[in-house]
Amino acid sequence: MSNHATQIPAAAAAATGPKMRVERLDLYYGAFQALRDVSMPFARNHITALIGPSGCGKSTLLRVLNRMNDLIPGVLVQGLVELDGCDIYAPDTDVCELRTRVGMVFQRPNPFPLSVRDNILFGLRVAGVRNRGRLDETLERSLRSAWLWENLKDRLNDPAIDLPLDQQQRLCIARLLAVSPEVILMDEPCSALDPIATAKIEELMIGLKRDYTIVIVTHNMQQAARISDFTGYMLLGDMVEFGPTTKVFTDPGDVRTQDYISGRYG
Repeated sequence: MSNHATQIPAAAAAATGPKMRVERLDLYYGAFQALRDVSMPFARNHITALIGPSGCGKSTLLRVLNRMNDLIPGVLVQGLVELDGCDIYAPDTDVCELRTRVGMVFQRPNPFPLSVRDNILFGLRVAGVRNRGRLDETLERSLRSAWLWENLKDRLNDPAIDLPLDQQQRLCIARLLAVSPEVILMDEPCSALDPIATAKIEELMIGLKRDYTIVIVTHNMQQAARISDFTGYMLLGDMVEFGPTTKVFTDPGDVRTQDYISGRYG
């Protein structure tokens, strides 16, 4: 990549409008069209949920937002995808910088086979940060943000893979927070967790939206209704309906949305 790659401008303190948006988005896996003419905003400091049956394009849309689909051979993306008003698919975009600003939490916890401390500080060390004071401050701040500091402050040298699943998932969130993202993408982050652990992650997400824009893919409609501010219902690659979560769940404008929410479809 060129040393002169475009640096996507950070949002000004008084920025208005959506943090991200997609417009007239189409995506193809070879000859198969997975997304069709999708347009929607992602509001700053809010949680947007993507719901719909398996295979409808939710995770594909999520991966569009930090260009994870670039890693799949044969993918073609058409349309506009913006972060703070800047096209993230511009040819000279710095994709590494983009993925720092728009990070992802995956379906199953994926801690590295390292200590708790080394997991959290991995990104900073890769970036060349060696200042002990900054590393220590980031370690504590990130674990506190993920509500793990009190649990783990005396276990920082323990293997992260020995933690319970919900703590592993919160550790992965803390690892992401350590590199100071602006948008957090979550692909079914609670699907491997029990109801008690799920409740902890949901409470964490609600707290995090004060400082971050969050987009979550979920098959759990009750979860979407509990935690999200906006919801998009997808079906066969189309965005059938998008709007405030309360309206989508109580007064949907499309019969297909009503059928899905009521359990008559999907």
